[in-house]
Amino acid sequence: MTGLRSTMRAVLGCNAAIGALAIAAVPGIAQAQDGSAQAQSATEADPQDIIVTARRREESLQDTPVAISAFSAEILEQRQIVQTSDLERITPSLQFKPAGQLSGNTASAVVFIRGVGQVDPTAAVDPGVGIYLDEVYLGRAVGGAIDFGDIDGVEVLRGPQGTLFGRNTIGGAILVRTRQPELGTWSGRSRLRIGDYNLREGFTALNIPLGDTLAARISGGFRKRDGYVIRAVDGKDLGNENGYSLNGALKWEPSSAFDLFLRADYSRRDENGAPFVLAGVNEQAPVAAIASVAAGCPGATIPFSPIVPGDRRFGAPNVPLIADIRCANDLQARGDFVNGGNAPVMSMSEVWGAAGTANIRLTDQALVKLITAYRETSSRGIRDADNTPLTLITTDVGSKSNQFSQEVQLQLDFGKVNGILGGYYFNEATDERATVFLAFPPSPPVISSLLAGGPGSRDLQVSRLKTNSVAVFGEVSWSPTARLELSGGLRYTSDRKYYQGTVLNLFPATQPDPNPLPTLATSQGGPLFIFPRPFQRDFAALTGSGSIQYRWNDAISTYASYAKSFKSGGFNTRYNAATSNNLPVPFSDESVTSYEAGIKTNIGRLRLNLAAFEAQYQDIQLIFRQGVVPLLFNAGEARIRGFEAEASYRAPWGLIFDGGLSVLKDKIKSITPIPGATATVTPSDDLPFTPDLQANFGLSYKIELGGGTTLTPRVDGTYQSKITFITGSIPLIEENGYFVGNASVGIRFANRIELSAGVNNILDSRYLIQGNASLATLGYAERIFARPRNWFAQLSTSF
Repeated sequence: MTGLRSTMRAVLGCNAAIGALAIAAVPGIAQAQDGSAQAQSATEADPQDIIVTARRREESLQDTPVAISAFSAEILEQRQIVQTSDLERITPSLQFKPAGQLSGNTASAVVFIRGVGQVDPTAAVDPGVGIYLDEVYLGRAVGGAIDFGDIDGVEVLRGPQGTLFGRNTIGGAILVRTRQPELGTWSGRSRLRIGDYNLREGFTALNIPLGDTLAARISGGFRKRDGYVIRAVDGKDLGNENGYSLNGALKWEPSSAFDLFLRADYSRRDENGAPFVLAGVNEQAPVAAIASVAAGCPGATIPFSPIVPGDRRFGAPNVPLIADIRCANDLQARGDFVNGGNAPVMSMSEVWGAAGTANIRLTDQALVKLITAYRETSSRGIRDADNTPLTLITTDVGSKSNQFSQEVQLQLDFGKVNGILGGYYFNEATDERATVFLAFPPSPPVISSLLAGGPGSRDLQVSRLKTNSVAVFGEVSWSPTARLELSGGLRYTSDRKYYQGTVLNLFPATQPDPNPLPTLATSQGGPLFIFPRPFQRDFAALTGSGSIQYRWNDAISTYASYAKSFKSGGFNTRYNAATSNNLPVPFSDESVTSYEAGIKTNIGRLRLNLAAFEAQYQDIQLIFRQGVVPLLFNAGEARIRGFEAEASYRAPWGLIFDGGLSVLKDKIKSITPIPGATATVTPSDDLPFTPDLQANFGLSYKIELGGGTTLTPRVDGTYQSKITFITGSIPLIEENGYFVGNASVGIRFANRIELSAGVNNILDSRYLIQGNASLATLGYAERIFARPRNWFAQLSTSF
C-alpha cells in the first residue's frame, strides 16, 4: 500500500500542478468540456440521444462512422450484465471468456472481436483487444474481467482502432467508464442479491460533496458463490466466485477552465480455479501411456515417442490400453460437472491502480487533456490440466506486473474542422513463473531416468519481461457541408520488448518447489538461466484510418471506412529444448487491415444500425507445438468477412426491445510451415472464437401500477452457432451451437426501491464456454460447461 500512496501523491501532484498553471494562465474562460465519457443509453422517450467517445470526443452514436455497441448502467443492470465477460451476450461479434485455456485463472480474460484476439494469456503475449478503464489501457489479461459496480457505461468498438486507441486494438476496444463524483449533491445507491449456489452479493456507492468545487465518490462490493463443478477426490467446488472491490474518486472543478478527476481502485479474488472437466484421452499419446505405466495399469506399454524421433526404447507402437480405471482412457471422465483431478488447484488475482485525468480549456477552440495512470497486478493459477488422478500435466502460473502510462491530447474544434493531436507513453514490467509438472519431460536427456522409475519432472520457467512503448497520433475531421464529413488519421508506434531468463530446472515431482514466487534470484544448486542475458527486439509501425460519412437527413446516415492496426511481437518464454544458436525463439508483429461500410438510422422510435466489413489478418501469431510445448509463430494469413446489425425500439406504451446480430465468415488463406514444429491448424479449419452466427434480444414491458409504482417483466435470449476454442479442429472441445434464455421481473416503487427476481439459463441449456487440448503428445482434452439453471433475487435502493 506504500506504493499506492506514493503513486496517488505523484498523480495528484502532477495533474494539480498543471491545473494550477492553467487556471493562472486562462482565468474566466468558457465552460470546460467534461472529459468523462457519457455513453448514455436510449431513453424510452428519445432513442436517438446516445453519446459516445469512440473518437476521443463526445458525439452522437448516429454521427460516428464506427461500428459501436453502447450500453448505459441501467441497460446493463436490466439485462443482467454484471461483468465484462457477460458483454458477449449482448454484443455482436464479441467473445469474452473469463478463464484462459492455459492458465486456469478465472480472472484471465480471453477476448476476441470479429475473430481477432489472442488465446495465450501469458505475459509474453499482448492481447488482441484493448480494454480501457476510464481511458486507461489495461495491459494484462488478468484484470480484464471487471465487475460492473459503480459503472456509468460501456462502449464496444468493433474492428481495428489503431489510430486513436492504438496499443493492441487490432480486434477492437472495450471502453469501461465509472461514475464520476457530482458536485453539490449527496446521493447513493445500494443493492443486495442472493440466489442459487449460495449466491451472496452486495454493493454500495456514495457521492459526497466536499464544497462548491470538490466532490468525492466511494464504492465497494463483494460477490460470493459456490462452484458448480465438484472434484471427486476432495469435494472442492470449481468455478466458485469469491471476490471484492473498492473504489474511490475525487472531482475538482476550481474554475470553468479546468477540472481534475482522480480515482483509485482495488480488487481481489481468491477462488478454487476454473471449472474444467475431462473431455477425453488419447490412449496412444506418449505422455498418457507413460502415466498409465506409472499408475500400474495392466498391459500398458509406451509407444514410439514423436518427441525423440527414431528412439525405440519405448516399446512397440500403438499397443491399446485395457479398460481399467487406472489407465489413461475415457473411464477417467466423471461427467460434465464432476472433476477427476487430484493435484492442487487455485485461482488468485489482486489488482490495484490509480489514475488522474486533467482537462484544461485553453481557448473556446482548444482543450488539453492529460491522463496519468499506474497499475499493479498479481496473479496465480494452478490447474490439473488432465483432470484425472494420473499425472499427465499440471500447470502453476504466477506473475507480478506493473505498468505506468501517460497520455497527452490536444483537442481542437473550429466548427467545420475538428482535430486531435496526441502522444502516448507506456511502460510495463512483468515477472512470470510457470511450473509445469509432467509425466513425460520436454527434454530428452532425462527420459531414461524416468523410465527407470523416476517420479516425473517439474519444468520451471521464470521470465522477466519489459515493454516500452511510445506513440504519436492525430486525426482530423472536416465537414465541407452540413451533411458530409471526411476524416483521416495516422499513428506511429514504437515498441521495445525486453526478455531475460527462461529457466529450465528439472526436479523430481515430489520435491518442494524452490521458487514459490516469481523471482530471478539464483542460489547454489538453484535455477539455471538458459538465457541469462537480456534480449531486446524493436517493433514499429505507421498505421492509419480514414472515413467518409454522409447524413442524408435527420434519420439516415451512411459511412465507409478504412482502418489498420498492428500488435507487436516478442519472445516465447516457454522452453522445450535448446535451439541451434541457444537463443530464445522470437515471434514478430501481426496486423489487421479492415474495410467497412455502414448505415445508421433513427426512424421514429426505432434505431437500426448496420455494418458490413472485410478484414485482412496477416502474420497471425499462431500456436505450434515443439514436442509437448506450445510456442507462438507468425504462420498464418486469413480473411474475415462479416455483417452486423443492432436494433432498439422504445414504444410509447411501455414495450422495450433491444437486439443484435452478427454473421462472420472466416477463411484461413495459408499456414506457413515451421521447421521443427508441428502446426495445430490447417487452412480447412476455423479461426478460434469466430462463430458463423451470433444473435441476441431483450424484451421488456413496463406496466404502470399507479402512485409511481411500475412492474416490468423481461426476457432475454442469446444464440450462438458452432465455435472452436483453440486453433485446429478437435470435436471433443467444440461447441455445436446453443440458445440461452433468461427471465426476470422487477417492481419499482417511486424510483427509489426496486425488488427483482429472475432465472438465468431458464431452459437449463448444456453448452461449452471454453476448451483446450493436447491430444497428440500429452493425450488430454478438457472443457468447461456453462453454469446450469440458477435463480436470483435482488433488493436495490437509491437516494
